[in-house]
Amino acid sequence: MYNILTLNKISPVGTSRLGENYTYGDSVENPDAVLVRSASMHEMEMPSSLLAIARAGAGTNNIPVDDCAQKGIVVFNSPGANANAVKELVIAGLLLSSRKIVDGIQWAQTLKGNGDAVGKMVEKGKSQFVGPEIKGKTLGVVGLGAIGILVANAAVSLGMKVIGFDPFMSVNNALKLEHHVELKNSVEDVLTNCDYLTIHVPLTDDTKNMVNAEVLPKMKDGVRILNFSRNGLVNDDAVIEGLKSGKVSAYVTDFGDDKLLGVEGIIVMPHLGASTPESEENCAVMAVDEVVDYLENGNIVNSVNYPAVSMERTGDVRFCVMHKNTPNMLTQVLGAVTSNNANIENMESKSRKDVAYTVIDTTGADASVTSAISEIDGVIRVRVIK
Repeated sequence: MYNILTLNKISPVGTSRLGENYTYGDSVENPDAVLVRSASMHEMEMPSSLLAIARAGAGTNNIPVDDCAQKGIVVFNSPGANANAVKELVIAGLLLSSRKIVDGIQWAQTLKGNGDAVGKMVEKGKSQFVGPEIKGKTLGVVGLGAIGILVANAAVSLGMKVIGFDPFMSVNNALKLEHHVELKNSVEDVLTNCDYLTIHVPLTDDTKNMVNAEVLPKMKDGVRILNFSRNGLVNDDAVIEGLKSGKVSAYVTDFGDDKLLGVEGIIVMPHLGASTPESEENCAVMAVDEVVDYLENGNIVNSVNYPAVSMERTGDVRFCVMHKNTPNMLTQVLGAVTSNNANIENMESKSRKDVAYTVIDTTGADASVTSAISEIDGVIRVRVIK
């Protein structure tokens, strides 16, 4: 029996995939796994029973990822599950940045009470909300992951010229990219050659303040900037100054900040990227499936702190070993198995930064193998799956 603690409301479409061997809820004790959306876990005391945390979403800033790695707790996320929902919001933001739709709607509301004159007033006042079409303009996409690719492809379909950059684009993502998208050699190549810019990268030391006071002067006059990815990728002060000078025509973001509110040319909306029933369901399904496969088979897919290791079951006992990524560690682990009269049927081992994960399928293993592996200096955790 497995116990699953839910820290947020998780779509029943996902939790319904938990079989009869699972108990789940927001008051479960001694959990084997946690399902979470936005709740912060940084102050949470991790129980010794905890094996995995699955975030029903992409970002894991609410989880102490590195600390979990050192405790042998695998942290999963749900990349791509909300990609279409975010893409649709980005495309909406693209149009809002051009056509002054928000300003027009707000102005139209002020005409309430003018009766039959409203129609003429609307026609007379519409010229103040003129904005360009996006067709034929150049959209720069920085970050061509699950979301960036969908945005780029959609923009091509809308008649835009699309340029992009992603130094870590996978082969699978490259195959999904519309062939009309022109790949650039650097971030600066994208930033300096686009009429519209949308950013889809994680916040790191390298990406923080990607758009700043030094970069903006190199960008096209009247550039329109969209940030639906992470707060901190765009320097707010630089954009505000850019709007005042006319360098920037519009900035659209779903990361609100007091200094951005009420500034002409800036559209701030709630963080709505994943706020669709379909997205919540997709994220829940992916998170649950990841947890189930790990608990029952030891397979790791879409982890942010441990390497991806997935192997078909062979033998009769599977050992899942989390250990430090240091020399001679794997030799010691395998030696602990074979020296205790167990036969290795299959194995896979991968590392990620300073930790590694080894899965070993065996026959003829007994409790002495577990003890021998656990005693090795540098082993973080050992799981036995029969």
